[in-house]
Amino acid sequence: MLTVVLECQDQESELAQTLSVLVTGAVEGLVSDVIVLDHGSRDGTSRVADAAGCRFHSEWDIKDIVRSARGEWLLFVEPGARPQGGWIDEISEYVALNRLPARFTASRGYRRPFFQRIGRAAPPLELGFLMPRKLALATARSGMPLAEFVKGQKPRKLSSELIPSWVARAAR
Repeated sequence: MLTVVLECQDQESELAQTLSVLVTGAVEGLVSDVIVLDHGSRDGTSRVADAAGCRFHSEWDIKDIVRSARGEWLLFVEPGARPQGGWIDEISEYVALNRLPARFTASRGYRRPFFQRIGRAAPPLELGFLMPRKLALATARSGMPLAEFVKGQKPRKLSSELIPSWVARAAR
C-alpha cells in the first residue's frame, strides 16, 4: 500500500533510526517497500539500506523512481524522522478514505527552542509528506528533489506525531 522514499547523504545513523520504526509498518502490511536515494554517501548508508531490504539508488530519475514504487501511496520522509505510535492505523485509514496529500503533526516532545522557531520556515519534508502515487507521477520532473513534491500542495494534517530528523542530527 505504501512506498517510503528517503534522500540521503552521509546519514547512516539517521537512516537506521527511521528504518527501525518502519519495520513495524512492514510487518503490519502497510509499508510495501522503501527506496533510498543517495547523493554520494561515503559512510555506511548503502550497507544499512541493503541490510534493511531497501532499494538503494545512487543514480536515478525521480520519474522512474515514482513509476517503480510498489505502493499506491508514497511517503517522503527525511532520514532520522520517526513516526510515533498509532501512525500505522491512521495512515491505513487515511489512504483508504482520502485522495489528498497529508503530513504528520510535529511531535510535542521535540520542539525547537522558541527563538529558533521565529522567522524560520520549516524544511518542506520536516513533517513528512504522504501523497497518492498518481499525483506524484503527475508532479514528477526529471532532476527534481523530493522537497519539490510539497510545493503547491495543501496537505491535510494527520493526528499522528513525527519526531523530526533534526532531533537525530542534534544527537550525533
